[in-house]
Parts: sequence; structure tokens; C-alpha cells
Amino acid sequence: MLKITDNEFNRLVSFMRERYGINLSHKRTLIEGRLGNMLFERGFKNYDEYLDCCMNDRSGKELDGLLIKLTTNHTYFMREPEHFTYLTSTVLPFIKQTNARSKTMRIWSAGCSSGEEAYTTAMHISEFLGSEKSSWDTRILATDISLKTLAGAQNGVYLESGLTDLPPGWLEKYFDRIDSEKCKVKPALRNEVIFRTFNLMEPIPFKKAPFDLIFCRNVMIYFEMETKLALVKRFYDVLRPGGYLFIGHAESIPRDSTDYEYIKPAIYRRPLK
Repeated sequence: MLKITDNEFNRLVSFMRERYGINLSHKRTLIEGRLGNMLFERGFKNYDEYLDCCMNDRSGKELDGLLIKLTTNHTYFMREPEHFTYLTSTVLPFIKQTNARSKTMRIWSAGCSSGEEAYTTAMHISEFLGSEKSSWDTRILATDISLKTLAGAQNGVYLESGLTDLPPGWLEKYFDRIDSEKCKVKPALRNEVIFRTFNLMEPIPFKKAPFDLIFCRNVMIYFEMETKLALVKRFYDVLRPGGYLFIGHAESIPRDSTDYEYIKPAIYRRPLK
């Protein structure tokens, strides 16, 4: 396993922080553990050579591989179920009432990883609207920095063992069985989720209309406070008045440093006025 030098470590940490906002300054052991053997097996002489390769690869595959190695894309259907309870009881009724004329719901799953969050949200919307759903535009924007991860999410194939937390009947209603182990999200539901690559450190280009709800859960755990506050400010600017921001339960936003209303743990709201 290749060991990383101090200069190489500082270069990699600086690159990840400046490009993606990800702070790995205390993750030296993680970096060596996740990259050391791979670099050795691929014949790289050192970490600088590998980082040069990532930065010079125009296909983006090397950099994508680096991101996947150094970040955790662990997620699952119905993760943090309190959010989906609140979504159904409070957020969706608010959106339905507010947007009764336009019949649109603009929801963003930021840092969507392998897609479970976006599809879980789409299923809850479908259940909430019921027979009215066909008259609503409920497409969900789902973004991530990893091309490979997004490709898997868009394909919508999951192990059945990862679907056990779905409510009774949802597996049959929203998935097609591929074989004894895998299921695929039905086309109608897949078509409601729009997957796009996006780096959260960049200015938000999705400004055609304000969002009613933004999910950014378990993403900011990698960010320093300054980076986090700048990001939630950008979210605030693209939320409609009364719109909601859901973050991970292991995360928080300092209440004296933001204009959001604190609703409950991991749920914030842009004030109505």
C-alpha cells in the first residue's frame, strides 16, 4: 500500500476542499486506506502522479472514481423516516394549497447519491395525491457530483433486500421484479425524477422557478462551517417563501447565522414573509 507524503496529503486535501467543499484534513488514514492499494495495483508511483491523472483525464472517469473512493454514498429507501412523515403530514399539504393554481411541485434532492431519496419522495407524493396525481407536475430534480453514481440511480435497479422498509404494497406498486434478487423502479416513477450532475460549490443554475422543498441530507457533514453556511444561503435564495430545507439528523445549522426558521431537528423553513 502506498503511503502518502505530507505534501501529497496537503495537495489532495486542498484540491477536494476548493473543488467540492469536502474537508478531508483529518482523514489521512481514510485516504491511504481507500486509495493506497488501488494506486499500487495500478502502477502509480505516488499520489501526485494519480492526482495529475485525475485532473488531466478529460473523460472525467478518474476524478469520478476519486470522489466515489473518498466519499460515502451509503443511503437507502425511507432513510430518516421522520422526514417522510412530516413531508406527508405538513409539507405536501402546504405545497398543494399554495400551488393549487399552477399544480406544480418543485422538489430538489441535492446530493442524491444512488437515488433512493428521490424515488422515496416520488412514491410519497404519488400516495398523497392519489387520483389527483395525473393533473399535477411533480417531477423531482436529483443532483450529484458523481457521473457513475447518477447513472446507477437513473437506471433504478436495486436489490430487493434494500426495499424491506417500504410500506406494504409499495414494492409491487412501484417496482418491477427483474429476478430473485433485483427490482427496477417502474418507468412512470423513473420519469418523474430528473437526474443531473451538479457540484454544490457552484452557483445554483436552477432558477426557473423557486423550489418548494430541498433535501440536502448527510452531505454537509463533509463541509467546514463557512462552506456549509454559504451553501444553505444559496438554498435559501432558491426556495419559495414558506419552502422547506431538510438536512441530515447528524447535521445542524446555527440559528444565529441564518434566516431560516427552525422547525424541528433537521427541518428548516424559509419564512413566509
